[in-house]
Amino acid sequence: MTTPREVAVKQSGMSLIELLIAVAIVGILSALAIASYGMYTKSANRTDATKTMTLDAQALERCYSQNFTYATCATVPAVATSSQGYYQIVVATATSSFTITATPIKAPQTGDKTCAQFTLNSAGTQGATNSAAANTTSTCWGSS
Repeated sequence: MTTPREVAVKQSGMSLIELLIAVAIVGILSALAIASYGMYTKSANRTDATKTMTLDAQALERCYSQNFTYATCATVPAVATSSQGYYQIVVATATSSFTITATPIKAPQTGDKTCAQFTLNSAGTQGATNSAAANTTSTCWGSS
């Protein structure tokens, strides 16, 4: 026959320490997941700049093929916002060349220290710099 004390010992449950350990593990995993998601989101949103710049360059090339100058191309505004609104696109044109620059203006891209500025010129040269002005072209344009 079992005594009431033996019944109490046989009952199982979760102690406070076990609960705190489980909560700590969930917290650590959540912190890692949120940081990874933030980096993934910034990386995915970079295509907003590169796509918009490429489309503007194509429009400028079409205009040049018809007028033999980039300076009179009214199809591409000098300052615009990218299609998703994350970047400000600035187009500088001369008679025989252009440079397109994209800088982040909206979160989460304003916190993207790896790709702080994108450039594309009439020779097709892609460029990118981080927040310390170091070259990050291969990372930002997706070449690696």
